[in-house]
Amino acid sequence: MEKDITRIVVLDGYTLNPGDLSWVDLRSLGVCDIHDRTRPEETFQRARNATIILTNKTVLDGDIIARLPRLCYIGVFATGYDVVDIQAAARRGIPVTNVPEYGTDSVRQMVFAHILNFCHRVAEHGEGVRRGDWSRSQDFCCPQYPLIELSGLTLGIVGLGRIGTAVAEIAIAFGMNVLAYNPSVPAHAPAGVVLAMDVETVFRQSDIVSLHCPLTPKNQGFVNAELLDLMKPTAFLINTARGPLIDENALAAALDGGCIAGAGLDVLAGEPPPMDCSLPIARNCVITPHIAWATRAARARLMKTAMDNLKAFLRGEWVNVVNGIGMKG
Repeated sequence: MEKDITRIVVLDGYTLNPGDLSWVDLRSLGVCDIHDRTRPEETFQRARNATIILTNKTVLDGDIIARLPRLCYIGVFATGYDVVDIQAAARRGIPVTNVPEYGTDSVRQMVFAHILNFCHRVAEHGEGVRRGDWSRSQDFCCPQYPLIELSGLTLGIVGLGRIGTAVAEIAIAFGMNVLAYNPSVPAHAPAGVVLAMDVETVFRQSDIVSLHCPLTPKNQGFVNAELLDLMKPTAFLINTARGPLIDENALAAALDGGCIAGAGLDVLAGEPPPMDCSLPIARNCVITPHIAWATRAARARLMKTAMDNLKAFLRGEWVNVVNGIGMKG
């Protein structure tokens, strides 16, 4: 196997490794072509001689896969793998692997970075001090925004997997009540978590709703106007999962209309967003540019696991295969 697999192509390695990690381990496995980014029109030309392709967000659709006769392995530098047509790969007998757990701690940090931002407005208050607002104040205390205490509030979690459960742990430590709905399979509730029977209950009863479910064809845009209308006008929506889970026009309308208090987003349906995207200018919408996963520690774990997946394949073993190829039973 190892003698036959010699050419490795990384289609978009920059976001994983902007220069603070090393590709040495990968280069030891074969001849490597590592590209920072690949435009759609460049994909076939760069991949045509590859036996192994590693991608993060560069799309490998069925047409591309069908035109790559030497290809025998696809590794995705992410947990989500919808950029690859896994059925087309399966028809060719090509395993597709992902990295299911690497960024739990980093992502849950970002969830609470957004939550605490709405609670305390640290950056805005800091800018106020820089402008001299505090110096001109007659009082020793100069809050410029309403301040929120989390203890006693309800955090609603949609998706009680690794990250959702990790977020619940922090919420409980803050003294919050946690209400969760798991859309895919029945979940066993961790201590301190109450399971809701439906997602509507979570949106209706929570002070903050945080999304942690995978994107599927069935749930695209499920956070729509009807669901947002159930939320309290004082409630916040947090999304560090997948952008297309939310109907962005409906969210912008809910924000601008005062139906909900705010939204903290690390993901959008289009990344980077088009200039006419409605959310960056929506009222009280704070957007970070898909960075929850991107701490150096998380990226290092991602790279190591992706390399372990590939090394296992070269040994004839099957680890983190998402399209059933090579799996027993």
